[in-house]
Amino acid sequence: MSSLPALPLATQYFAPSRDAWVLAILDALRHDSGLSQRDLARRLGLSGAVVNQHLRELQERGLIRFEARNGKSYRYIPTQEGEDVHAEMARGFSSEAIRIYSALKRQVGDRLKELAHRDIERIALFGASETCEVALSVLAAMPVKVVAMVDNDPDKQGSIFHGYVVSPPHVLEMVDCQAVLITSFGRRDEIRQQLEPLCRARGMEMVSL
Repeated sequence: MSSLPALPLATQYFAPSRDAWVLAILDALRHDSGLSQRDLARRLGLSGAVVNQHLRELQERGLIRFEARNGKSYRYIPTQEGEDVHAEMARGFSSEAIRIYSALKRQVGDRLKELAHRDIERIALFGASETCEVALSVLAAMPVKVVAMVDNDPDKQGSIFHGYVVSPPHVLEMVDCQAVLITSFGRRDEIRQQLEPLCRARGMEMVSL
């Protein structure tokens, strides 16, 4: 099984549970049992004391075993029971992630339906992000054509994102589109300020998810 996505360290609406931390620790140790408590703490954004507590509890539950490497450090190796618990928890994690993704897709779909209702047929997308992937999935079933994909990140410019070449924002001065859809949740106000003069000058709408 491949590594799970990194769990959020601090969010407003999806705070990691105790089970989430247990899953994250088991997953990390399955891929590298040589990780130190400090490595785990840094990776998970927890204190060393909290990680130590989790490791002791996992040992007491028979999910990992400590193997001395020298007088000062240990390897933390998942037991077979730990492997089984990890597999069960990973399935639950994946199921919850799919439900969250489906809810996000419905929300994005409801927002994008407004474009069709206003007879907007040609749009540009601003922000080659994970949210943009969701938007593209929804747009594939709509009579809306994506004529450009732009992003402020120079590292993304020139790359291919789901079949679209990511361009710098200045291409919006040349493309024929009716609206620019901001598909990034980060720095949205900054992007809107950046786009406002261009959209006003070219008569394009600016829409946010």
